Amino acid sequence: MEFHIALTDACPSPDAIQDVMFDVDPNAVVDLDMSGLVMRISSYVTVTDLIEVLRRTGWTVAPEQVVQLPSICCGGCSG
Repeated sequence: MEFHIALTDACPSPDAIQDVMFDVDPNAVVDLDMSGLVMRISSYVTVTDLIEVLRRTGWTVAPEQVVQLPSICCGGCSG
C-alpha cells in the first residue's frame, strides 16, 4: 500500500521514519513528494499500524493526515 501523510512542523526526517519502518517492514520505502509537504510511505502495514509506528518517533499523526492510495498492483508478479 502507498500512504500519503500531510507533514506538520514537528515531523521527523524521512530517514528517521525509514529506520523505524524497517523494524516493521524491511521493504518499506519512505520519501517526500516534490512539494516537500507530503511524506510518502510504501508498506504492507495497515493505517492503524502505520500511525502507531510513526508515533514511536514522537510524531503525533492524526488519522485524518493519512491517505491510503488505492493499490496499483496488477498481480503480475504474484506477490
